[in-house]
Amino acid sequence: MAAGWQEEIAELVGADRLLLDPGQLDKLSKDYYWYSPVLEPLLRDKKADGIVVAGSEEQAAQVLAFACRNRIPVTVRGAGTGNYGQAVPLEGGIVLDVSGLDRILEISDDYARVQCGVRLGALEKKLREAGRELRIYPSTFMKATVGGFVCGGSGGIGSITWGNLWDGNVLEAVVLTMEEQPRKLVIAGAELAAYIHNYGTNGVVTELTIPTAPRTDWVQTVAQFGDFEDACRFAHAVSLDDSIGKRLVTPVEWPIPAYFTPIVKHLEPESSACLMETADGSEGALAEYAERFGGRIGYVIPASQYRKTIGLSDFTWNHTTLWALNKDPSLTYLQAGFHSADFLEQIRSIKSRFGGEVLLHLEFVRSAGVVMPAALPIVRYTSHERLYEIIAYFRSIGVGINDPHTWRLEMGGRGEFDGMIRAKRTNDPLGLLNPGKLQVPAAEAMRGE
Repeated sequence: MAAGWQEEIAELVGADRLLLDPGQLDKLSKDYYWYSPVLEPLLRDKKADGIVVAGSEEQAAQVLAFACRNRIPVTVRGAGTGNYGQAVPLEGGIVLDVSGLDRILEISDDYARVQCGVRLGALEKKLREAGRELRIYPSTFMKATVGGFVCGGSGGIGSITWGNLWDGNVLEAVVLTMEEQPRKLVIAGAELAAYIHNYGTNGVVTELTIPTAPRTDWVQTVAQFGDFEDACRFAHAVSLDDSIGKRLVTPVEWPIPAYFTPIVKHLEPESSACLMETADGSEGALAEYAERFGGRIGYVIPASQYRKTIGLSDFTWNHTTLWALNKDPSLTYLQAGFHSADFLEQIRSIKSRFGGEVLLHLEFVRSAGVVMPAALPIVRYTSHERLYEIIAYFRSIGVGINDPHTWRLEMGGRGEFDGMIRAKRTNDPLGLLNPGKLQVPAAEAMRGE
């Protein structure tokens, strides 16, 4: 990198927006990659040469133009709650912090238009005041930004009804290109797939329009079961019942509930549990389903206490991994997709093969209209080789794995990779946006020549 670039960019954006303190560089060059014992030693020493905290979309565009002229890599950062090193700069350069682009621009009867740095928790609060609510959000929603979720996430709470990000949960994106004169693109329709879960590799998303849902009063319920398969059968039946409004249906194998320190006193010891958010008034239907599958209703948080105390969603999705790691740092996780009909047989095969080495909790989702169990299994880590033996076995019995132990998009995540690559060639011709995360083959290979 050319000498003196820090002075130039300080003049461009203001000295207070350029962070060079070693502690700040270290902190703001990291995300939650340390969930992975594979990624942790590979990424711990990676850091930016400078952090630029953008105060506006125009300022973000100025930084991109400057960096392009000076051939400086740029890695975009929201709140840094990702798990795969999305926000870690592999080649140094500038980390562009866009969390300050945090204005809610419009709330209508069916959508919200926001800047990328708006926190999902803050947006949910404003929406509920207006009689609306988020459709889907991650378990980290109090910290996570809308842009970070769209560009680094996939689904979460609400996905049992509304699906994943690709299921119509992004309506429009405003994107800046990485050129000496950045273009401002408005992306909608089928082209959006190239910018969902893209890690900021082919453009900088500065504004998003997302659909919203009518506000619902949610009751939170734990159903208890002596057997994990019974908990899964119950969860599947509830998930298929469209008469029950749902945000969360999560069966959890014992001893995972023992990791949930704030609520463990409310849970039955030695029992599997199903954590749920369902519409107020669904309690009777849940009790009937629980009885049918040999369970019983346990802990209940009434709708009047929603968001007033720690919620059950704080123990689901990848927050489950965090609670497990707090108890036992030797644990890690996978990201899996089970068969919509044959998942119980897949569970039996996994438990027979690995026993307590792999602990299961399922997240029922509606993906492309089909109810199916996603999962973030907790794995006792012993070695890289053993971890990939487990991954290979999952795949051999038809359980899909999105590998969370790699930063490379095409190896670990899901997405429309051909579209991402085409957009990167057009929007980032010098390959300066988050380099190393998306591998761009030769044009001839893309054409099959």
